[in-house]
Amino acid sequence: MTLYAAYGSNLDPARMGDRCPHSPLHATGWLTGWRLTFGGEEHGWDGAIATIVEDPLEQVFVAVYDVTPEDETILDTFEQADQGLFFKARVRVKTLDGELVVWAYVLDAYEGGLPSASYLGMLADAAEAADAPADYVAALRRRPCRSVGL
Repeated sequence: MTLYAAYGSNLDPARMGDRCPHSPLHATGWLTGWRLTFGGEEHGWDGAIATIVEDPLEQVFVAVYDVTPEDETILDTFEQADQGLFFKARVRVKTLDGELVVWAYVLDAYEGGLPSASYLGMLADAAEAADAPADYVAALRRRPCRSVGL
């Protein structure tokens, strides 16, 4: 088993249970020194894709999962890491029980572009399902998004 930090749609425990049924939730916490952003608009189905970038003044809420090798292969395919869209970065997550060294997916594309409203809503719903603080979820819901028809 290896520890994986989810910050996007995989924050939702039900979604992760469907995608990776053998990989239980380990903890939730904060990825400090990183911020949530969007990029790779040309790779998304209707807008930019969530990613993280280093930023010493920010933090990102994450759910940490114990991922089996089989489920890691499934995630790599789902996240298109096996095709080079994302790479895995080793990061540190602060939890109530201490600090964990984990891996997270980072988009291998330029930062910029806006996510679609539906994608942003899905991310906010996933954060809410993972028991992210209400102010974090509200900030996600207030982020700028693509206008319909772009």
